[in-house]
Amino acid sequence: MNLPSILLALLLFAHSPFLASEEARPLAEDPVLEERVKAISYELRCLVCQNQTIADSNAGLAIDLRNQVRDMLKRGMSDTDIREFMVARYGDFVLYNPPVKNTTVLLWLGPLLMLVIAGVVAIRVIRSRSKSSASQDLADADINRARVMLAESDEKRS
Repeated sequence: MNLPSILLALLLFAHSPFLASEEARPLAEDPVLEERVKAISYELRCLVCQNQTIADSNAGLAIDLRNQVRDMLKRGMSDTDIREFMVARYGDFVLYNPPVKNTTVLLWLGPLLMLVIAGVVAIRVIRSRSKSSASQDLADADINRARVMLAESDEKRS
């Protein structure tokens, strides 16, 4: 590589952090409104990240949903209305803590079911190992008894 292309590459590399940065958010005009937006945002799941709330996520969709929540609150919608709107639009999955109902019962009972299955498997493995060690002990006893019998028969022959 020649010197100008190396310098160009270094220049582009040096400015790359600025390309990924975002514009600073202005301070809230209404701190009470921003607290409500924040409270609701912690109850809604980011549909892109899926393991974060929209308050914690910087995904484009999460930012759009936060802005949508802010707009709905400005229009006078209640927290419940906003949650119901989001559920109607995206389903129960959008709620970070979905309600227990027929469609979400597996979601709530799944971890308990997995724990029970793991317990049953662990008990079976432990029992099978104890049986195999017991059968090994029995085999050792049989071998010792056979040695004693052979030793007795050798003594009788002598």
